Amino acid sequence: MEPRAKVEEEAEEFEFWSDEMVKTKILKEEDNKIQVLLSKTDRSFANALRRSLISDTPKMAIDSVRFQLGTKEQDEEIWETTGPIPDEMVAQRLAMIPIPTVHDKFYFQDECPNCKDLVEADRGCLECQMIYTCVVFGTEEGRWVTAGDMKYLGEEALEIPDEYKTIPITKLMKGQMIEFYATAIMGRGRDHTKWSPACGVTFHPRRIGILNNKTKAKILWDMDLEISAKDFNKDGKLEDVDKVAVLSDELNHVGEGTEASRTFKNAITLEEVSGEFILSFETDGSMSPKTALMKAVEELSGRFGSLEKDLASSL
Repeated sequence: MEPRAKVEEEAEEFEFWSDEMVKTKILKEEDNKIQVLLSKTDRSFANALRRSLISDTPKMAIDSVRFQLGTKEQDEEIWETTGPIPDEMVAQRLAMIPIPTVHDKFYFQDECPNCKDLVEADRGCLECQMIYTCVVFGTEEGRWVTAGDMKYLGEEALEIPDEYKTIPITKLMKGQMIEFYATAIMGRGRDHTKWSPACGVTFHPRRIGILNNKTKAKILWDMDLEISAKDFNKDGKLEDVDKVAVLSDELNHVGEGTEASRTFKNAITLEEVSGEFILSFETDGSMSPKTALMKAVEELSGRFGSLEKDLASSL
């Protein structure tokens, strides 16, 4: 499936616990990847958002598995619920499969209007859990059990996405079978990594290229690399985020330790833009990166909003 690319979207503003507005601008967006420009902010907020994406964004994940044990007769043959790996390991693999997460359809179990007043062992209804079932028989050659063999007991839209159906769970030979019911609930990454939807979450200050000396910069242009003098504007600045990243790599050819550095010196430098940071991350496929970002923002806003109220009441 071709990734959908979105570049240079209109900036959005998010209001947090402070009086200032943090601006965000989506620079790139694919199916599971995103690059966002944060402006009018500082490093501490960018890091708080990074941590919120990893630890606070709500996500569905398989939390319990009930394996059916015993034997079954089918086609005049006896099949036994045994396999090459223990059930505990199968359960661990199931926990890491990306479960489609639709936040407005499901509650946390301790917030579910039907289950919040019940003891934890009795919680679980159509509004706070998802149940998947799987029954697979082995073959002479060996049959891989994959995420695609799991069937959701509910609407088809919440089946495992096609691109993740090939995730392997175990392999069964002739006479072996597996049968289980897996229950997914909402959780947060701070409780277990299976509930963390984002990975590779990084941020760094936005930088621009500054052309200080056109004559000496020719040393770099003569190497016939990707960036050239025409990429800089009339003020001698290179502001395109992707091209700045390329320039950063290409400056290694004239950097410290190279023969060209003696002449090149600071003909071109990289300068940080005050109050601007580039945030990048991927999701595991349980939700779109934009949804993960918005939910992280909501969690962060709610946390600092309640902190502000607590401080105001105590002062």
